[in-house]
Amino acid sequence: MKKICLTICLLTLTLGQASAQQPQSMGTQQSSNSHPLTPQIISGTHAMLRVTPDKRYLLLPVEEKESESKMRVIKDGHANASIDIRLATGKPDYFVPLDLSQYGKGELLLDLVFTGNYRTVGNIEAYSCWKLMKLSDSFDTTNREQLRPQYHHTPAWGWMNDPNGMFYKEGVWHLYFQYNPYGSMWGNMTWGHSVSRDLIHWTHKPEAILPDALGTVFSGSAIVDSANTAGFGKNAIVAMYTSARENQTQSLAYSNDGGTTFTKYEGNPVLTAKEPDFRDPKMLWNDDTQEWNLVMATGQKMNFYSSKDLKHWKYESSFGEGYGCHKGVWECPDLLRMPNGKWVLICNINPGGPYGGSATQYFVGKWDGHQFSCESKPEVTKWMDYGKDHYATVTFSGAPNGRHVALAWMSNWQYAATVPTIQYRSANSIPRDLGLFTDGGEYYVSVKPSPEVLEAFNKPVAKLSEACMVEVSRLRPNVTIELSNGKGEGVVMRYDASEQSFSVDRMKSGQTDFSDAFPAVTTAPTHGKLSRVLIFIDKSSIEVFDADGKFALTNLVFPTTPYNRLSVKGAKAKILRI
Repeated sequence: MKKICLTICLLTLTLGQASAQQPQSMGTQQSSNSHPLTPQIISGTHAMLRVTPDKRYLLLPVEEKESESKMRVIKDGHANASIDIRLATGKPDYFVPLDLSQYGKGELLLDLVFTGNYRTVGNIEAYSCWKLMKLSDSFDTTNREQLRPQYHHTPAWGWMNDPNGMFYKEGVWHLYFQYNPYGSMWGNMTWGHSVSRDLIHWTHKPEAILPDALGTVFSGSAIVDSANTAGFGKNAIVAMYTSARENQTQSLAYSNDGGTTFTKYEGNPVLTAKEPDFRDPKMLWNDDTQEWNLVMATGQKMNFYSSKDLKHWKYESSFGEGYGCHKGVWECPDLLRMPNGKWVLICNINPGGPYGGSATQYFVGKWDGHQFSCESKPEVTKWMDYGKDHYATVTFSGAPNGRHVALAWMSNWQYAATVPTIQYRSANSIPRDLGLFTDGGEYYVSVKPSPEVLEAFNKPVAKLSEACMVEVSRLRPNVTIELSNGKGEGVVMRYDASEQSFSVDRMKSGQTDFSDAFPAVTTAPTHGKLSRVLIFIDKSSIEVFDADGKFALTNLVFPTTPYNRLSVKGAKAKILRI
């Protein structure tokens, strides 16, 4: 049996395998400069720094409590990049790498403008960042986080939110994601990239799509253009994403090396609209009409388009007015054709979730290539997951055997920036296969852990651990399941057959004081009697599924020590590890 491979715990290995362009774990962040980095002070808020890149990286100190400074990377009079970064004035929280090799040889000029009122040091000359910046040939990515998940995907460092552009090709699952390489808070939106062959072990790749003059890179989708409809090449990977600047416009990029490197389409943007919230394009091929369809999140509705070549899009219709939840902005759509011919429109919303903040709702109905119609009454709202930490759910394009394999961002905008991790922030849910079931004359989306995940947990063990699965079976009408540690921290789950409900109580789960919105009890309808429940426990998350897929509950937890005690009343339990 192989030793469990953490999502990013073996960073020296995985980053080294990923690419020579990815920062390596070959040393520490204390490499000395070959020459001093002396700023030229222009004013009380403006400085410039000349850097001769005789080493690969410039390591930048970040202090999260500070305001963002604006850094432009200038070469030969041209701005090659514009970066927002919370440069340290006092004690740094961590370092992030600026890869100088991407700018070629020759001197670089860093133009730095500090914004806001800096808290502890009023004199720009005294800012600690000038002494702490250092040139280095390596960047230490060794995990420093006690609570980093073991089998959930996380970025090696920096901020991550929505999964983007996911596709499957030749045995490889490609995951792109909203990424900030320059800090563990939202900003500098870029498409990060990781790949997997089993949906459990992930290898990090270099960033795939970077900001440009049209704006930062927001969410979108990617497809394999096997028929070369766009003219970028047979089997080109074509990504469509939102360029975010003054307004949100839609752009294309394509890859002819399997999704590792992308070229921006010279005709960008390919789609614009007057609405301020116009983003997150989801492309899919329609066999019935022999053309591409596109779903765009547009305020509190979804817009639909069609195209023959992915470049020129025709507006078809809109859906959403009066249907479902409208307590927040609609985002991150997806459109799925199910085996029985019905269609599912996924609509992520923030705020407005059943327990506050962000969540994933969906609609079941018909799609004829021109218009979506929902078969439920307008006032009916259906949630894909009843936990607090399941958002931006989208599926992999081209998944094998017609499967709909989904990933979610495992956090909530209510507290995502304040959770108690620093080296990185946020993880993805475990992959889930989506289907349909009926209850009371209504169709609902079923959510099950993907077969690859279930196959990985095949080692029975006697004791609870910080990364395991608990299979609970033979449930009686009232069941209580408790995970706890020696510090009085724990999570209590309850099944009430009379109420047809299953709840997860994380009120005393560990660290909760970073947000008033975090302590919560979340409850899902069971749509009938339960016979078997699967509980996936990782260092900082608990995901609960009905084995038949009739409900899911995804919640973060931050215990100060791992839960090592399991108590089950009214059912049988079995613990499994990878």
